[in-house]
Amino acid sequence: MVELRDLSVGYDGVPVLQNIILSFPPGQVTALLGPNGCGKSTLLKAALGLIPAQSGEILLDGRDIRSLSPREVAQKAAYLAQSRSVPNITARRMVLHGRFPYLSFPRRYRPEDFAMADRALQWADAGDLSHRPMEELSGGQRQKVYLAMALAQDTQSIFMDEPTTFLDIGHQLEVMALARRLAEMGRAVVLVLHDLDLALRGCDRAAVLSGGTLQALGSPDEVFFSGVLDRVFGVSVRRMETPEGWQYYCAPLK
Repeated sequence: MVELRDLSVGYDGVPVLQNIILSFPPGQVTALLGPNGCGKSTLLKAALGLIPAQSGEILLDGRDIRSLSPREVAQKAAYLAQSRSVPNITARRMVLHGRFPYLSFPRRYRPEDFAMADRALQWADAGDLSHRPMEELSGGQRQKVYLAMALAQDTQSIFMDEPTTFLDIGHQLEVMALARRLAEMGRAVVLVLHDLDLALRGCDRAAVLSGGTLQALGSPDEVFFSGVLDRVFGVSVRRMETPEGWQYYCAPLK
């Protein structure tokens, strides 16, 4: 489990997030919500030691992340970045990069690595893309391959920064269903999302960031009724009950 204890982080000495106390328990989907520039992506990177903390602690399975090597961190937590380069390799070869933390030098893939990569491609609904060059894929297809690469890492915690980018609504719903399945398998799933309806319908907990601080943390019901979403987004967040559950939508503030 990843735990942030009084974490402050920023760039060039300028703080972006201050005094964040937050953990990501196994078996739950946590959505990070907030307006553009509030530090959601920064929080993900800091939680995995990709950018240094200015103060506070980051614990990974109870150990200070600074005591762990990048390889050890990568064996415990996977990270799907918001944007990635597009190398001239096949989709399956791209997904195999998720197995790097388990390989010694020189990297030689084992049968179990190929099996895990193929399984991850199927989970991400990208099995038919396996042998296609990355450069030939659409933005949505590439996003599914990148998701498969994170899944191939086979970690107990999975951090995804806007995983539904470029995906049509059907595949967005599939990503959220996959997040739920991963949580049911005992994994901690953390998602940065901008679609409030998608996030609140699919998560167990929502963490709301704004102004460099954690404004709220709770279940979708708790966050909705607190009014914090109205304050940080400057809209009126409403919901209506449907046969599939609550559906959230936004209206201008009166």
